[in-house]
Amino acid sequence: MRFSVDAHAIGQHLTGNEVYVRNLLNGFAALDVESEFTVYMAVEEACAWIPERFTKRIVPRNPFLRLGFDLPRSLRRDRPDLLHVQYTAPLACPVPVVVSVHDVSFLEHPEWFTALRGRQLRMTVRRTVRNAVRVLTPSEFSRQAIAQAYGAEEKTVVIPNAVSDAFRPIPRESATAWVRDRFGIPAPFVLSVGDLQPRKNQIGLIHAFERLARECPQLPHHLVLVGKETWYAGRVRHAARKSPCAGRIHFTGFVGDDELLRLYGASDLFVFPSFYEGFGLPILEAMACGRAVACSNTSAMPEVADAAAILFDPHSIDEMARAMKDLLIDPELRARMERLGLQRSAAFSWENAAQKTLAVYYEVAQGRARLREAVRTAPAL
Repeated sequence: MRFSVDAHAIGQHLTGNEVYVRNLLNGFAALDVESEFTVYMAVEEACAWIPERFTKRIVPRNPFLRLGFDLPRSLRRDRPDLLHVQYTAPLACPVPVVVSVHDVSFLEHPEWFTALRGRQLRMTVRRTVRNAVRVLTPSEFSRQAIAQAYGAEEKTVVIPNAVSDAFRPIPRESATAWVRDRFGIPAPFVLSVGDLQPRKNQIGLIHAFERLARECPQLPHHLVLVGKETWYAGRVRHAARKSPCAGRIHFTGFVGDDELLRLYGASDLFVFPSFYEGFGLPILEAMACGRAVACSNTSAMPEVADAAAILFDPHSIDEMARAMKDLLIDPELRARMERLGLQRSAAFSWENAAQKTLAVYYEVAQGRARLREAVRTAPAL
């Protein structure tokens, strides 16, 4: 079999999309030593993340050039049995498409996107889902949302995401010293991870942290916000500057996995106040690092966290502040949630996700082969 994967997200700080495709490729390399894999990347540096035996092709960063011209031309040359993309397939795609749609927030909450980005997603994802042979999504929540939006129930498959082996418990003391030296952030601190964008709700978290500091002045904690700058970042930073806790709020920008591991390891608590997630990978990452988690009770997050996190309404500053307070002032509760989190994160594996994804690939490729054979052997009229 010959499989092609659009991995242009690797090396471009596209966070969840990058983590997803990177870990799937590593899983494919370990599980399938017979098939040929061709990986399309947008930056040379991404080669370091691609399994050595896979064929690597560089495609343009510009999505119009990549999707409109280069990928269709490359696919006609490489002639794979299918192409796997995230959200958007190339125009005039000459091979069957498997598409991963992690969520449809661009349909349900267009206010979280720039006008251009929202319009582009609404147009291209609808076309891609309609033409795709299979649609992969990481949660039952997203499966239902896709079905409601596109009516693609019969071809949508739920394959949960997982957490990389890179995320694991590490000694708190060494992690704390590293974070202090690298970022100048003192311990103790509360951590949150996510691009600075509206749906991640960092402004709500800042207000909840203010309330926590006001109600529990004995707590010396700082708040650390990890995530890539976006068009919305100025508003988040403005809220931090205007906060009475401004001196205790820190931004790191985008960080790599090694830095993120140490930030998780040095934190006292992980808080994920997002309004909407198709999965919520940082929840599992924090749990795998042995950190207690408080997260939103909306969309796919309860499905991912199960009973291993304290849930709150992300629209309620009171509930968010109370969740942080309960975990910070009660060491027994915090230790219990840390144990439950480690158990919960262990239930998800990229090997399992890769195995299930490969099963979809083989189903699609073998169906195509049967169709070709039927056409070849059909009697002439």
